[in-house]
Amino acid sequence: MKKHFIDLDYLSKLDLRNILNLAKAIKDKPINFSKSLENKSLGMLFKKPSTRTRVSFDIGMKMMGGNVIELNADSIGFGNRETDSDLVKTLSQYLDCLVIRNDDHKRIKSLAKFNHLPIINGLSNYSHPCQILSDIFTIEENKGSISNLLIVWSGDINNVLISLIQASIIFGFNLNIASPKLILHQNKNLLDKYKSDQIKFFDNPFDAVTKADCVMTDIWVSMGENISTKNTTLFKNFQINDNLMEHAKSNSLFMHCLPAHRNEEVTNSVIDGKNSIVWEQAKNRMFVQQSILIFCIT
Repeated sequence: MKKHFIDLDYLSKLDLRNILNLAKAIKDKPINFSKSLENKSLGMLFKKPSTRTRVSFDIGMKMMGGNVIELNADSIGFGNRETDSDLVKTLSQYLDCLVIRNDDHKRIKSLAKFNHLPIINGLSNYSHPCQILSDIFTIEENKGSISNLLIVWSGDINNVLISLIQASIIFGFNLNIASPKLILHQNKNLLDKYKSDQIKFFDNPFDAVTKADCVMTDIWVSMGENISTKNTTLFKNFQINDNLMEHAKSNSLFMHCLPAHRNEEVTNSVIDGKNSIVWEQAKNRMFVQQSILIFCIT
């Protein structure tokens, strides 16, 4: 049975903790892992734009002695020249792992079910597990164990948040979610799926951030969404600014998965401020993804 990395709640807490521990070892002494994936090959099939996921997987794989090829979906006829099963089985003759980034989460899951080679979800319309696992890594570097912390999300209900919700249930940290009433109502069925004692919902971000150890957000219009059909004015009171951060703990971290729309969901003063760790957050993507690759391939 191949090991896949599709959603955090498909993996055990032990597996996720082992991935985090290995990521720390890789970051502390990368030379020790310079041959960990020697003669192994990673394919990347990205149907959505990417900077951090693309570069961190590429460089991370190469730093461990592996090879990387980026596949163009149109050039290989993904979805029209042959069945998905035949295509992935063919790729498995050359590749040891495949990272997929698209807006069709069900398709990523179906490709993994063929079990021809390990599949990693590099972002889908439903979740972004690589991002959130590396965010946990970054929070714990700065704050210690996440299980005793209060993490606050302010903004839209999106794929990054779904992975954060899954992580809250697995690792046991408290999560306050602040979003407009209409957005919470529109996503009620999805949010009800993940009901948990440690997850609370707010339509007032100032109430949500009280005693926060970390405040997180993302852009208000996700990739693939039509900006002309989304009322972003709903979110104007959920902007992360100095006034909002003053209601959190004085040493509360600020995190953003990037790219950021500056002075929209977050002000320059916050993202460039003393509590912001967004560049650490981006850097750590590589170490956690190197660990995920080792987990899936070896």
